[in-house]
Amino acid sequence: MSRIGLLGGSFNPAHGAHRRISLAARAALGLDEIWWLVSPGNPLKPARGMAPLAARFASALAVARHAPIRVTAIERELGTVYTAETLEKLVARYPQHRFVWLMGADNLGQFHRWRDWRQIARTMPIAVATRPGYDAGALKAPAWGWLRRFVRPVAMAKDWTLWRPPALVLLSSPPDPTSATALRAANPDWHETATNSFHMKALRDGVTRSPIS
Repeated sequence: MSRIGLLGGSFNPAHGAHRRISLAARAALGLDEIWWLVSPGNPLKPARGMAPLAARFASALAVARHAPIRVTAIERELGTVYTAETLEKLVARYPQHRFVWLMGADNLGQFHRWRDWRQIARTMPIAVATRPGYDAGALKAPAWGWLRRFVRPVAMAKDWTLWRPPALVLLSSPPDPTSATALRAANPDWHETATNSFHMKALRDGVTRSPIS
């Protein structure tokens, strides 16, 4: 049985905060590795300003280099758009793995807007990483009113495979105000750099080994 953390997002672009949150979660939860699920398209984000999948995938590869992180666009192969569908199919497809969903406090703050968010919580444990400027708002969000009854002690975080969902743990992570929005504002053409950094024909999914184009 492999213990896998799942971090989903647009990665538009990927950045150091993604890496730091992932590695902090790996240590706290005793994970074997992290899968970064690079979304083909995020229903909650506008299509305008969204870089091509290959460029976002390439940026994630660059940031994840030399870390126990697999970059995958498996949602494209699964044919899923919403996280609830993705997680359900991953659990069925990989019965030899145990999965925990990772997200930042900023996502907890809008979790109630995700389709079937309660079903996500019932599918696998959730670990929420603190994030400067978002923590207070997240604990006032509608989803927290339901989820707080399922919070587990952080001292027991490495026992998450024994938890029956819904189960949630709050993890401290190194403060990092980096945001993809600020990076795009500073360098609107970032995706061209990411694309040029890799031989795009050689990009392969870290989980399925399918080519990325």
